[in-house]
Amino acid sequence: MPVMSLARRFPVLAYFLLTFLLSWSIALLIALPSLIHAEIPSRMTGILMFPAMLLGPSVSGILLTWLIDGRSGLRNLLERLRKWRIAARWYALLVLPPMLVLAVLHLLKSTVSADFSPNLFYWGFLFGIPAGFLEEIGWTGYAYPKMLAKGGPLSSAVLLGIFWSLWHLPVINFLGASAPHGKYWLHFFLAFAFAMTAMRVLICWQYWHTHSVLLAQLIHMSSTGALVVFSPRVTPAGEAFWYAIYGCLLWTLVAFGWLSRKAWESRGRADALGLQ
Repeated sequence: MPVMSLARRFPVLAYFLLTFLLSWSIALLIALPSLIHAEIPSRMTGILMFPAMLLGPSVSGILLTWLIDGRSGLRNLLERLRKWRIAARWYALLVLPPMLVLAVLHLLKSTVSADFSPNLFYWGFLFGIPAGFLEEIGWTGYAYPKMLAKGGPLSSAVLLGIFWSLWHLPVINFLGASAPHGKYWLHFFLAFAFAMTAMRVLICWQYWHTHSVLLAQLIHMSSTGALVVFSPRVTPAGEAFWYAIYGCLLWTLVAFGWLSRKAWESRGRADALGLQ
């Protein structure tokens, strides 16, 4: 079949096209009643759109793994999803997102305004569970290993982070405690993409060394959970501002810790990373 042939020839492009098509189509269907009446989708509509979009990365990752790599590919994916026997130091990365978010907010609270005091919406951590579990099946389980077939580990991580950020566009105006962002939606998106691309580099860096999709899922859960739990109720402009500062801190850590050649030294062959 021509489609199968193209998917095998361009496995990364096939993933991005299918993921965006599925996720954005589902989001559009949910928002369609509001759009038909020329209304701005409500916040509740946006909340419903995001979990539905999670089917895109997960379904695309599993389907393309089966179509391109067959049953052996699915077994390989399952092994990486269940891989928890890794050095304990890697699990320390789970505390990094909440620590950095709190550090940024406490700094801004002390130097800019008390409005940046961290919120304590602890139930918000539940939002991170489906996001981390479902998304990383595709982003880390399928896309990143396939990108490594033709690209370097760092450049592939940055490119994946950019596409990951763009994938959020249909719901970007509903993310954060200050949503909707109104005229500041582009400011918020750029700050969000800046921070999330750095977070993707962190997730890919651990995967390059551990080959664990499970840990990628847990880091993603920690990142999303921290943002939902601690995001302060500031103005849309203020939210874009603190996300940008958070991004600067993340990229500073990346620059000092993960952009060095030594940090990306290979510890295994390509097939151990999930390449077929």
